[in-house]
Amino acid sequence: MELARTFNGKKFMWDGKAYPNEKEGKEIAQKYRGDGFETELVEEGNQFFVFTRRVVKEVAVEGKTT
Repeated sequence: MELARTFNGKKFMWDGKAYPNEKEGKEIAQKYRGDGFETELVEEGNQFFVFTRRVVKEVAVEGKTT
C-alpha cells in the first residue's frame, strides 16, 4: 500500500491500517473527520484503507529570532 495518494488534487496519507470491511473503515473515517481531518476510503483486495489529510492552520514557533 502506498503511504500517500492524491484525490482531487489533494495529498492524503494512509493511516497505516487495513480494515476488513467497509463498515469498520467508514467508522474510523468518521472518527478522523470528527478530529478535523478530510478522509478518503479506498477498497483494494477485499480490504479497506483510510487516507486522511488536515491543513495546518496555525504554526507555533519557539525561541528568539535574531
